[in-house]
Amino acid sequence: MKPYAEMTKEELESELNELKESYKKYLGMDLSLDMSRGKPCREQLDLSMGMMDALNSTVDLSCEDGTDCRNYGLLTGIPEAKVLIGDMMENHPDNIIIYGNSSLNVMYDTVARAMTHGIMGHTPWCKLDEVKFLCPVPGYDRHFAITEYFGIKMIPVATDENGPDMDKVEELVSSDESIKGIWCVPKYANPTGVSYSDETVSRMARLKPAAADFRIFWDNAYGVHHLYDDKQDYIVEILAECKKAGNPDLVYKFASTSKITFPGSGIAAIATSLNNLEDITAQLKNQTIGHDKVNQLRHVRFFGDIHGMVEHMRKHADIIRPKFEAVEEIFEKNLTGYGIGEWTKPNGGYFISFDSLEGCAKEIVRLAKKAGVTMTGAGATWPYGKDPKDSNIRVAPTYPPIEDLKLAAELFCLCVKIASVKKLLENK
Repeated sequence: MKPYAEMTKEELESELNELKESYKKYLGMDLSLDMSRGKPCREQLDLSMGMMDALNSTVDLSCEDGTDCRNYGLLTGIPEAKVLIGDMMENHPDNIIIYGNSSLNVMYDTVARAMTHGIMGHTPWCKLDEVKFLCPVPGYDRHFAITEYFGIKMIPVATDENGPDMDKVEELVSSDESIKGIWCVPKYANPTGVSYSDETVSRMARLKPAAADFRIFWDNAYGVHHLYDDKQDYIVEILAECKKAGNPDLVYKFASTSKITFPGSGIAAIATSLNNLEDITAQLKNQTIGHDKVNQLRHVRFFGDIHGMVEHMRKHADIIRPKFEAVEEIFEKNLTGYGIGEWTKPNGGYFISFDSLEGCAKEIVRLAKKAGVTMTGAGATWPYGKDPKDSNIRVAPTYPPIEDLKLAAELFCLCVKIASVKKLLENK
């Protein structure tokens, strides 16, 4: 096979005609496949059906400190849920608040609180002339949506296999007081699947921000979401690292069970310093009388402890690992050697990140959609939906049945080829 960039105009035109004929066959299949978001599939949801039996009308609904979970009380969560989620997050229970069903909601609340009331006595962000956030790219579109909603200026920061460009992060954070935060997905990142290196975490913890109310928004969404038993990424625990560095208040760490049990019906948490917890709790007591303690208890009774959760996640891996491997194999078979795309091969998480030739991502997504396969919108992995190279596409393998997924991956590769040949012909 010959790289497309080395083909003559005539060879590219001939190739494009053949590709279009193959594409017509897909147009006639009347496909309707969704690879747009990282949703668990039905088989994964079935793994947690035992939660429906963990509690019933005959069991004791008191938690270990005697609190009746049906009633008011325990604003920051029941003790045993703090232990379970603390073990999942690698943090002490005393450093955790258990919330409702969504870590995204906790992140939104955290930004909103900083906007309206400030962080630990500092000026509310809404009263400042400008507020900025650093956004490692490609990154998580829902993070960017929160900061955009509040009118916070987003500054892209490049990432590589070690995480964000820390030279750039250190330079910006130390020199600009209007930079108040950075979004991070440190383990099996969305969408690249990259996990931060030890050096990256250490440098994060040792940042010297110009703003005293700067915070790292550390979304450890995929902390226990491994695909393999023998190839698991490890990241240094950020709260402990911040404490060692003399920056104990620097980080807000978020997690949830959304892709562990039932998305929309899980439990979420924040882990942070005692000073930050005091600041958060002062607001939280005005917002709610407490989150769903019955659901917290349900999770604890279902898993028992962290070992139960680890075994549960192995079952998840057994379901989705073949899907990731199928997509990777199809990409290898159809795209290797053409010089028209690169993709990640993560050890965990929910996504594969694909980089096309510059200026091709939107066309690839459009072609796929026309043939019945919905992808994440091109540009979604960048602030404001604007990928300057129009090259990154997030691939979400988990939700479709594997045979549908294979079909979608084959079609995707065909769309990559068509868009790439068109782009190269434009430049001939």
